[in-house]
Amino acid sequence: MKDWKYWIALRMVNGIGDVLFKALISRFGNPKEVFSADTFSLKNVEGVGDRTVKAIKEFSDWEGVEKEVNRIERLGIKILPFTDPCYPRNLTGIYNPPPLLYVKGNYCADDELSLAIVGTRNPDHYGRSVAEKLSGEVAELGITVVSGLARGVDSLAHLSALKRGGRTIAVLGSGLDVVYPPENKKLYERILTQGAVVSEFPLGTPPDSVNFPRRNRIISGLSLGVVVVQASDRSGSLITAFFALEQGRDVFAVPGNIFSKLSAGCNRLIKKGAKLVESVDDILEEIEAFRALRSKEGIRSDEKKVFPDSLSGEEKTLYMLLSDGTVHVDDVVKLSGLEPARVLSLLLSMELKGLVVQLPGKFFKVKRL
Repeated sequence: MKDWKYWIALRMVNGIGDVLFKALISRFGNPKEVFSADTFSLKNVEGVGDRTVKAIKEFSDWEGVEKEVNRIERLGIKILPFTDPCYPRNLTGIYNPPPLLYVKGNYCADDELSLAIVGTRNPDHYGRSVAEKLSGEVAELGITVVSGLARGVDSLAHLSALKRGGRTIAVLGSGLDVVYPPENKKLYERILTQGAVVSEFPLGTPPDSVNFPRRNRIISGLSLGVVVVQASDRSGSLITAFFALEQGRDVFAVPGNIFSKLSAGCNRLIKKGAKLVESVDDILEEIEAFRALRSKEGIRSDEKKVFPDSLSGEEKTLYMLLSDGTVHVDDVVKLSGLEPARVLSLLLSMELKGLVVQLPGKFFKVKRL
């Protein structure tokens, strides 16, 4: 907690944005050292001028910092700096990831296998049905559903994932102590039991309109792909799709009535190359890390995958890969889309559980009981 004080203080220094914040940490190792550094050393950091040095040296709002730390403690919030090993791995690969994430609930390694589902705040019956169906089906497969806690499609995506026993992550455009919209307070609390609520904004930050594009880049950044269910030509969910493309994520869109304004944005995305979505299969076949979750017959909405109870989301992916026979570890890495070290760690865990067997030459197969 004492270390958090300096991270929060550095965020409060006037003139220090995300890029400069990370440059200072890269140079000095941690924010406490930034405040202790001499003027010459600070000026050696690219982007730091006399005004920034003065702001760092004269920073005095330590009372405000202590209040923030106390509120964080009282509300059970965790802070994840971008240097923390628990910082979401998906976010580290995007341009300009947030230096600090405020997290309430439980963000875990399994949440790296995630899909963003977003759309209009005012869906019609078709949009509501599609949002509920897609979210529920991917959640049943062990894929974490990421969205923005907004009215409409976002709320439906979170709720459907929760109802199917899956995990979901809500990304806010406000501080974690400011629930917006207010009527989603109960949903917010439910998400904490099967996922997490995250934000890059300090506590007390109101849901100003300028915050939502920044929130949208985190929604897409946390996910392996983004599905736009229903969106007008001016929907904020199109911003999320734009960030997804910029971040190298797959973009999907649900086609709609050509006479409906609610489908204009989705239809335009499809014209520009977004993957058309008619079923969960369309998503699973496009994202390599999801492919192992498909059965030979395809996914049926009234079916569930059968896995040993002890398996995590990522372990389910590997279990499916090994279910059809013997597979070399290099192929497991390639097909799963996970890092080699992560695959080896998961395979070891599954071997210790008696679920897989390692054969000579680094081949693996499911252990038949």
